[in-house]
Amino acid sequence: MDSFSSRTPLATGGPYGPLDVFKVDVVPGARSLPFALTVMLENLLRHEDGISVTADHVRGLADGSLRGGRGAVEFAPSRVFLHDTNGVPVLTDIAALRDAVVARGGTAASVDAVVPAHLTVDHSVVTDVWGSPDAPSRNVALEYQRNTERYRFLKWGQSQLAGLQVVPPGAGIMHQINLERLASVVEVRDGQAFPDTVAGTDSHTTMINGLGVLAWGVGGIEASAALLGQPVTLLVPPVVGVELVGVLAPGVTATDLVLTIAEVLRAHGVVSKFVEFFGPGVSAVPLADRATIANMSPEYGSTCAVFPVDEVTCDYLTFTGRAPAHVRLVEQYCRLQGLWHDPSRHADYDERLRLDLGEVRPSIAGPRRPQDRIPLEQARARFHAELDALRPGRRALDEVADTAGAPPLPASDPPATPTTTTTTTSTSRTGTTVETTPSNGEVAKQVAQEPASASVVASADHGAVAIASITSCTNTSNPAVMVAAGLLARNARARGLATKPWVKTSLAPGSKVVTDYLHRAGLDEHLDALGFSLVGYGCMTCIGNSGPLVPELAAQHGEQDLVLASVLSGNRNFDSRIHNDVSLNYLASPPLVVAYALAGTLDHDLVHEPLGIGTDGGEVYLADVWPDDSEVAAVVQANLEPSMFTRSYATIFDGDQRWSALDAPSGDTFGWDPTSTYVRRPPFLDDVPDRARPPHDITGARALGFYGDSVTTDHICPAGRIPATSEAGRHLTGRGVPVRDLNTYASRRGNYEVMLRAGFANPRLVNQLVLDGTGGATRDLLDPDALTSVAVHEAARRYRAANVPLVVLGGREYGTGSSRDWAAKVTALLGVRAVIAASFERIHRQNLVGTGVLPLQFLPGQDATSLGLDGTEVFDIEGLSDGASTTESTDSAAAPIGVPLPERLQVTARSADPASARPPVHFWVLVRVDTPVEAAYYRAGGILPFVLRRVLAREPATSST
Repeated sequence: MDSFSSRTPLATGGPYGPLDVFKVDVVPGARSLPFALTVMLENLLRHEDGISVTADHVRGLADGSLRGGRGAVEFAPSRVFLHDTNGVPVLTDIAALRDAVVARGGTAASVDAVVPAHLTVDHSVVTDVWGSPDAPSRNVALEYQRNTERYRFLKWGQSQLAGLQVVPPGAGIMHQINLERLASVVEVRDGQAFPDTVAGTDSHTTMINGLGVLAWGVGGIEASAALLGQPVTLLVPPVVGVELVGVLAPGVTATDLVLTIAEVLRAHGVVSKFVEFFGPGVSAVPLADRATIANMSPEYGSTCAVFPVDEVTCDYLTFTGRAPAHVRLVEQYCRLQGLWHDPSRHADYDERLRLDLGEVRPSIAGPRRPQDRIPLEQARARFHAELDALRPGRRALDEVADTAGAPPLPASDPPATPTTTTTTTSTSRTGTTVETTPSNGEVAKQVAQEPASASVVASADHGAVAIASITSCTNTSNPAVMVAAGLLARNARARGLATKPWVKTSLAPGSKVVTDYLHRAGLDEHLDALGFSLVGYGCMTCIGNSGPLVPELAAQHGEQDLVLASVLSGNRNFDSRIHNDVSLNYLASPPLVVAYALAGTLDHDLVHEPLGIGTDGGEVYLADVWPDDSEVAAVVQANLEPSMFTRSYATIFDGDQRWSALDAPSGDTFGWDPTSTYVRRPPFLDDVPDRARPPHDITGARALGFYGDSVTTDHICPAGRIPATSEAGRHLTGRGVPVRDLNTYASRRGNYEVMLRAGFANPRLVNQLVLDGTGGATRDLLDPDALTSVAVHEAARRYRAANVPLVVLGGREYGTGSSRDWAAKVTALLGVRAVIAASFERIHRQNLVGTGVLPLQFLPGQDATSLGLDGTEVFDIEGLSDGASTTESTDSAAAPIGVPLPERLQVTARSADPASARPPVHFWVLVRVDTPVEAAYYRAGGILPFVLRRVLAREPATSST
């Protein structure tokens, strides 16, 4: 439909010929819309069907009557973006959906992708080997050894789903590949031109917002639905306009800027809001800096963080090798649609902030949250405060009041130079000799058995930097900070400085272009000499695939219980994410990562204390080796060119010989192996009835866990290394998996039995139901005399056997972090019917609804503690059943869209002891099922049952259950 007569031809004058566009300014009010809502308006015009998208939706978006959460719309992204550790669960869901359709008489082919999609294999490679020239090849060999089964499954998915293209291992990180290659800004398809828009299974999908592409993270379940043609539904959010003025001061990096923005916007409150940058300062922000800022949108909580399209955008498209005709089309289309940046235009923003770039100062962030920015000069003092909190009984460390009179720091010995023999062995900085070509798990075995030799770490103390990694798409996509790191390494070497021997150093860029320009500039040799040699192209340390520590430091940590630190150029530093044995984790720019590797400890003032003693006997300070901005710019300009990008991405989908050799399983349904420890058919579509059952009150529920503020999806569903002593580790070793092959939680997301045991298992998650507060443990409240803790999954099993529903109690910002659908899936799998929290992060709240778990929010000013709850109560949640039985009959195939849930429910928390004199606590909660489509998903029992019934309704088949 085209109620507004918006469809009009566009003469491109290029190879595309005439294209149809849906012109937004024909709708009253459109000219004052922010950039992001203009893109959404075009999407509604193009998909108007009179049912899901109506003329009233179009008018309401344009005139503001739907803004600020007052109404919902359906948004159809032009493509879906996945990575392997979220993509495998997406494909297992789709494979299970095919099974369920076939079991009921339908055809497997009816479950197919109708939206183009890319899946990048970038989250599985681990930093097992480092400091060696062949580290990348050996790490990739180990990656294939561990993940071949998963990769064969991905190749099956690519062969079965139309439009799904897989980027094989070793190419880079999904968001950097999206920025440098995949994103079009303006899409041309079926004779139409329209904005490129993306729904991605990683929360940092927002990175492409820096290129003017509207995109945000969704859960894997929602991505599955989007692949199958189900639009993404959302309340029309408030738009926060952030006016940028001024320019960055000398020596201040894009990382410093984004950490400042994360602090400011998290404090302001932008959860479930759009953020949009405007003003005269926008033109002064390079595209790479825009991408850095947009990448960390989930760290400050916004749904997206968009920059408009302008000359900077088009220059970047040209620079990265996009076709000239397409770049011209981007400018022509965006000018036509009012998407071209006009510094004098002030859109109708719901909220406004102003940020002076000139006030940003060098910073790091941590040690547990990205928004906790620390000015660099305060880092040492803040470290001591954290150490005091972690070890309150420790002997106070000596504080040096007059740094000028401090004794000189000894120059550390340079690390052993990596050498390679002419035959089959090589020696790394860790002193380990291994085979260059792995076979039958030998490399993994030898890496795991690296010797802890001499006392090269005898001087390591609390705060020792165990890991210093230049990693993650956030910063490795930015040539300025990468070149700055290389120049700092060069300058430090020239003064005779070297990395401390206990620091595990690594370089894991997001694309091969990075190593190309570092090599061309001659900076790779300096990074290599300080230990920052290439270990692979992937998320690696930032996702938690940091691999083993330097063996000597690991041994000292075990003996002395050292509080260790990591410093990385990533975007996430949540508890236990980077490494199980590293307590304090800090985000920093790539040059500061190098600086902390030289210092070797957080117990060091980089601003006022020398990094070390140079070969001339003089003190060397950070300021002495920090590169000048003009030199950084000159090196970038001299050593980057478009041919680097076109050459690097020419064979992006081909993969290496290992990938080509993998045989993909055949058949339009997948042949599940019941003995597999990686890929198992998920149970979410087992026993789904033909008709959605009406929702009922939740009575007699017990709390599975009672948690505080800022519980992240990493707390709920860890991603890093699986310890052998964990519940998941014991399960796998019991199935015959060697300890060296346990791999990571992220790699095992295709196996629901492992994920079940990973639920709430982060060792630093504090459960107030148990005395020791250990993650992965809770109390069995069915036994009032049992005070000892039991594993969460075991307690859930006991409750299920007793037919007792479960709830989880949480604090503020519940579910912050990654768009990890398994954080919601495991919640549902454990039998949790509702999560009651003080506030929710957007993606996790949507994921809970998508798995049939009810997100309930305490009223403002209330939480579990203020209401006097201790988590041992019996909970009754009343009001869900009202009117449900009469409305469900309107649709025999799926839960009806348009039947809302109550806005509030009453909860009664009563003592489990009938003889107790403690009165029950009555309180109201908000039902955070925010849109009519979400209500339909919840009534259906989740997105997958909803989609199953919709597919069957289109199939000429007879249901069998």
